Amino acid sequence: MEALTEALLSGAPAAQWEGLVPRDQYLAAHLRAADAERDPMDAGQERDVRTTIHVGPVPLPELAPDEVLVAVMASSINYNTVWSATFAPVPTFSFLQRLGRQGGFARRHDQPYHVIGSDAAGVVVRAGAGVRRWSAGDHVVVSCVQVDDQEPATHNDGMLGAEQRIWGYETNFGGLAHFAIVRASQLLAKPAHLTWEEAASVMLTAATSYRMLVGDKGARIKQGDIVLIWGAAGGLGAYALQMVKNAGGVAVGVVGSPRKAEALRRLGCDVVIDRTDLGLGDDHDLTPERTIELGKRLGRAIRDALGEDPHVVFDYVGRATFGLSVYVVRRGGTVVTCGSSTGYDHHFDNRYLWMNLKRIIGSHAANLQEQWECNRLFRLGRLVPVLSEVYPLDQVGDAAHLVQRNAHVGKVGVLCLAPEPGLGVTDPERRLALDPEGRNPFAALVTERGAAV
Repeated sequence: MEALTEALLSGAPAAQWEGLVPRDQYLAAHLRAADAERDPMDAGQERDVRTTIHVGPVPLPELAPDEVLVAVMASSINYNTVWSATFAPVPTFSFLQRLGRQGGFARRHDQPYHVIGSDAAGVVVRAGAGVRRWSAGDHVVVSCVQVDDQEPATHNDGMLGAEQRIWGYETNFGGLAHFAIVRASQLLAKPAHLTWEEAASVMLTAATSYRMLVGDKGARIKQGDIVLIWGAAGGLGAYALQMVKNAGGVAVGVVGSPRKAEALRRLGCDVVIDRTDLGLGDDHDLTPERTIELGKRLGRAIRDALGEDPHVVFDYVGRATFGLSVYVVRRGGTVVTCGSSTGYDHHFDNRYLWMNLKRIIGSHAANLQEQWECNRLFRLGRLVPVLSEVYPLDQVGDAAHLVQRNAHVGKVGVLCLAPEPGLGVTDPERRLALDPEGRNPFAALVTERGAAV
């Protein structure tokens, strides 16, 4: 494998390394169906992802005509990695079984193992017979969205198709591995000035934020809009913050520690709120009375700083924050949501929604056009990666556990075939021109791995 990696990193032509690509098995971070069926030691307790994520060889499946094999140089941890590895709210093996029932090439996904990971940056090393736009040697980033191009709804908006799936979560053969199986319609050109690990840390979270805030299916923020961002120092939130600033908006970031508050200031957040200062603790089951009390407190803090209520609330936290989001957004404002890391059962007082003409928009990932538009912003240097830590593949359980404990800032990267950080830049002149000081807004905030936040 070292010979293949060296050849790929050197940019050698395909003729020199094609014979080095494995044809039977590859190294991957994966889950095992037997673990999903086994009760945890403490009933009702969330699994520790370090006990369920295994790194080892798995069989390499045959490529479908519309698929490519990508040598994964780097990947990253998303919260769906935590969901997968805790088998909650449902084991992802049920997704693989349902996909497998389609028959044909889909049957490959139904396995007693699940290769996880929904981000990747790497090199195309093999292409199916039906692939036209990509060939061996191309440097790519991978969209997390797999769609069925024979489904009519897909041609309106890829995210509306009933057969749309999140790769590496609802499908097998994901990105936390030496190789990944992806559809050609998932590929985008890697920005040449980014390293492998930087490029692998952007697409799922940044494109999701793009659709939520900028795209015509989301809140469509504009100059002057005040946007409240929950969890603004995480992957989704840190990209949302950049997009608000790019749009001429006013960003209000909510975080849970001084370390994360400092990260927001480095990114230029206009108003930074430490939720603990307002008494917004870790209670995920606020009573209606407590929600109104805390909502008044949060609204007062925003008005004290800006004189107005927010136009938009960006909420992926879910149960712990959603009632507050509906309460605090201004009359006629919008709450846009894409997830529920603290729980899916949301409670809010509907009077504050209907009587004040507020809107709730549900959003999920991004279609390929939105992904392309977002990727272009990275290529132009208008968005920058928010990578804070990088782990090797054999420590992927520790990387995922960091995210499970919410002890990270920005994105946590994972090196797969890349032997060290900092590789993959093919346009160093552009990198220097875009960032002459070599800034990483989170660099000074990285502490010893595993440190409490």
